[in-house]
Amino acid sequence: MDDRSPYRRGIIFILSAPSGAGKTTISRAAREVIAGLEMSISLTTRRPREGEVEGVDYQFVSEEEFNRRIAKQELAEWASNFEAFYGTPRAPLDDAVDSGRDILLDIDVQGARQIRELYPDDTATVFVLPPSFADLEERLRRRGTDSEDSIQRRLTRAREEASAYPEYDYLIINAHVEESLARLEAIVRAERMKVGRLRADFAPWKS
Repeated sequence: MDDRSPYRRGIIFILSAPSGAGKTTISRAAREVIAGLEMSISLTTRRPREGEVEGVDYQFVSEEEFNRRIAKQELAEWASNFEAFYGTPRAPLDDAVDSGRDILLDIDVQGARQIRELYPDDTATVFVLPPSFADLEERLRRRGTDSEDSIQRRLTRAREEASAYPEYDYLIINAHVEESLARLEAIVRAERMKVGRLRADFAPWKS
C-alpha cells in the first residue's frame, strides 16, 4: 500500500516538545522530506514573527475570531500560551482521517491531550527533547527573540512539559536535526503499516 492508501484511515501525527527543543524546525523539514505528510496550520492570536507567512506557519486571527470559532466548535483543541491563544481547526483533521491522508500537528502537551481524547484510534504521538536542560536554555537564549523574563517563564514551563513524555508513543532526543528527522520518518512509515490502521471493510483477498 502507498502513503495515501484507500485501505487505511489517515493518521494524525502529533509532535510536542518544550519551547526551544526544535520541534518546529523538525516539523517544517518533515513537510519537505516525508512523502504524503501534510501540515496542520494552527490558528493564533499573536502577531507574526519575522519570516512567518500567513497560511503557511499559522493562520493569524483576532481574539474575537478565535472566540467565534470556539463557540461554533470548529477547533479540535485550543489553549492559551504566553499571552496568546493557539488552536487547531477540526475540519482538516476529520477530512484527513476519512480520506486516508496523514497530517502532522506541532502542538503543546495540553493540545495533544485534547486531540488524543477526540481521536483515540487515529493518533500517533511523538515527544521531542533536547539532549539536556542546559542545551535547551542555550537554544532559547541563542534565538534572541525573548526577554529574560520570558526566557525564565519558558524554562519553568519546559521542566513541567518535559515530565509529560511518558504519555507519548515515541521519544526523540534532538541532538541533530537530520537524525531526528530520519527517526520521525521511520515512525511515520511504521505507523502506516500497522494493521490497526486498516479500514474495517478492508478485505485484500476478497473475490
